[in-house]
Amino acid sequence: MMTSVKQNSQTDTLRASQVSLKNWGDPPESAREGAVGRNVAIDCGWGRLIFGQTFDDAKFLATTLSQEVESQRDVAIYVHEPHVVLSYAPQSLFLDPSHTFRLDLTRRPERAMTSKHFTIRAAEKGDEKGINRLYLGRDMVPVSEGYIDQQKLHSAVEVLVALENEGAGEIIGVVMSVDHQQALQDPDNGSSLWALAVDPQAPFPGIGEALVEALADRRAKAGRSFMDLSVVHDNHEAIALYQKLGFEQIPVYTIKHKNPINEKLFIGPEEDASLNVYAKIIVDEARRRGIQVEIEDTEAGLFRLSHGGRSIACRESLSDLTSAVALSRCDDKRLTHRLLEKAGLRQPEQIIVTKDQDVTEFCTRHKRVVVKPASGEQGRGVSVDLNSVEEVTAAIKRARELCDSVILEEYVTGQDLRIIVINEEVVAAAIRRPPIIKGDGETSIKALVEKLSRRREAATNGESSIPMDDETFRCVRAAGHKMSDVLPKDESITVRRTANLHTGGTIHDVTDILHREMRTAAITVAQTLGIPVVGLDFIVEDPAKPGYAVIEANERPGLANHQPQPTVEKFIDLLFPQTKADSYRSTTKTSETYDQN
Repeated sequence: MMTSVKQNSQTDTLRASQVSLKNWGDPPESAREGAVGRNVAIDCGWGRLIFGQTFDDAKFLATTLSQEVESQRDVAIYVHEPHVVLSYAPQSLFLDPSHTFRLDLTRRPERAMTSKHFTIRAAEKGDEKGINRLYLGRDMVPVSEGYIDQQKLHSAVEVLVALENEGAGEIIGVVMSVDHQQALQDPDNGSSLWALAVDPQAPFPGIGEALVEALADRRAKAGRSFMDLSVVHDNHEAIALYQKLGFEQIPVYTIKHKNPINEKLFIGPEEDASLNVYAKIIVDEARRRGIQVEIEDTEAGLFRLSHGGRSIACRESLSDLTSAVALSRCDDKRLTHRLLEKAGLRQPEQIIVTKDQDVTEFCTRHKRVVVKPASGEQGRGVSVDLNSVEEVTAAIKRARELCDSVILEEYVTGQDLRIIVINEEVVAAAIRRPPIIKGDGETSIKALVEKLSRRREAATNGESSIPMDDETFRCVRAAGHKMSDVLPKDESITVRRTANLHTGGTIHDVTDILHREMRTAAITVAQTLGIPVVGLDFIVEDPAKPGYAVIEANERPGLANHQPQPTVEKFIDLLFPQTKADSYRSTTKTSETYDQN
């Protein structure tokens, strides 16, 4: 939404500085008549884009930034004298450590990208939920409720989305743009790009690049001279993409208001930067609430949280609140199975391997089999959907390298569902899908697997990759290929049967549609095991319909994989309930242009 406020006197300036943010969208009539903009701010849903070059009074610009709405993020760009603006509010404002890049649209040939995997179009009514899923999934500030449905009324703002052509046609990319000519009658005839986000689970590359190209084409056709964007100085991957597309850095400064959302941009380097993502999000949320953090061992993800005389040791999401007995109930999969069987929960049949005859009899009874170590996590040593005694025997040998006791389990068909239960409440549910490659008729299967693995690693900060091991080779052979084969165009292969994130799987939130039968079963499992925080693996036909089989319980589930659900907030609520009143949907990353392809 565009707003402009014109001051002709000191009295007007003081009056305008007292305008409440709720009335910010009601500018004087003179500003709506199309005159050259003065003191212009645009509501972008996640905050205001404030055009610093339209402010003659540095103090008033500082005042305007200080009126930022809680849980949003304002950006003042094109600030001519940032040092003067900062002098009026040095404790609440900071110079944003971002670079500004510009694409010259007058010299750029038309080159909109097309893809058979996705389609790009303008955002429509009803897209808001899908757009916010991406923003929250990237820890970016979501747009305010109803904003996307209303934004078509404001011609200065445009939102494009990328929709997957297959399946449910989910939104897998979004980008926002502001037309400066329409916003402020810009004499430079410019435009800018903001809040680019791409689904990290998307199975194909090029989404972010295609959105940028589509936006540039639309702005060029509208007659704009350039398109600017702002990107954090150390986002090297995004900077490389923009430079590849022809963007050049320009000396433009940006100022922001200090808030918890952009705190990492002005507090300096993190002392615990080497913590893995599962520990770090918990530490960040604890510190935000004023809880003292002591890092005991970064490699193991060990830390201690203290507040109000209470001290709790944690290893990621495993804390002192989980007793040793509860942990043993989860860690020993044989014991887990027996306890859940007594509780009347549906599970696949399983046996402990003791002799070759057991293997043969089980494989005769079940044509499709799972082999896994009796103790372990993160999918290590698990082989899925084995169809012969020879395959099962080989998998048992691999599993015994991790644990002396090995389980044979009936393979149950369906979707892999992970449910997070915290304090006997279902906090998140997500379908996990195994890694799949698609052929292009030119690239070998080995190269396609390596390429997908690199994308998964980049999208998860190194937490997910596809191992080049016997299980991957077996899945490729089962599809009738060798690793050296060139996969025919459009043919797909599932290269791991397990959908574990650590071995290249992707995760897709289904919390809102989870059937009550699964919710009840998940809470019953947590109660049976006596565990306060647990990640449960179910196999289901459809998460929105009844019917399930409980596969495993995990005592140390990763809480970083379930955006936009507030898993880490609920975890800290459990540990320190007195801080619960201060809890909010964490948005620790900034909404600068962001692309992971």
